[in-house]
Amino acid sequence: MIVVGAGSGIGRGVARAASEAGARVVLAGRRREALEATAESMTGPREVRVLDASVEAEVAAFCEAVGPFDHLVSTVSQGAAGPLTGLGAASIERAFAAKLWAPIFLVKHASPRISPEGSFTFFSGFRAWKPAVGTSITSLVNGGLEAFTKAMAVELAPVRLNAISPGVVDSGSFWDRLGAEAREKLFTDYANKAPARRVGKTEDLAAATLFAMTNPFLTGTVLSVDGGGVLM
Repeated sequence: MIVVGAGSGIGRGVARAASEAGARVVLAGRRREALEATAESMTGPREVRVLDASVEAEVAAFCEAVGPFDHLVSTVSQGAAGPLTGLGAASIERAFAAKLWAPIFLVKHASPRISPEGSFTFFSGFRAWKPAVGTSITSLVNGGLEAFTKAMAVELAPVRLNAISPGVVDSGSFWDRLGAEAREKLFTDYANKAPARRVGKTEDLAAATLFAMTNPFLTGTVLSVDGGGVLM
């Protein structure tokens, strides 16, 4: 199987869980050092390949080099925070590249090589259904990814495509950009409101990903793994 975004956070957790379940894992992402760190934490067969999934030529070469496979998971993510009137084109383009162009290129070039019993699993996010002030582009790309996933589940059948929509997840360094105080406040507020009464862990999302990969009757689905956040 292939994990794009395996160098950190949820992607690293998915790669480890898949390896523990017996998969041979191709670890892909933009930073070799981070991918090597993930590889060192695994015991099963794995290989590291540097890839910027938002660049079509790189994706095409990557897929040709990897060859036939069963499952592909991509956790590639990039938001664009702030009021639309204050967002520059570059930040919007980065969000589009990560959440729209990368999945499009991956499906385009990997689908000819995937097993008919295989699957693609992408990660959207709760802003697709719960927008807030300053999240217009993040909401747009997450919603677009979910729509693309459903459309391709029809187009590529019987190959399965699903999306996982996480809530707030303590996935390592992602939230550190807020600063320690703001990060803890975010976690505490979410835990107090969510029915599960806690934030997510990478293990929660890894388990959901393995379920999406291995359940042969699950396709075209957006799987909310958010502690009941959709009910908040």
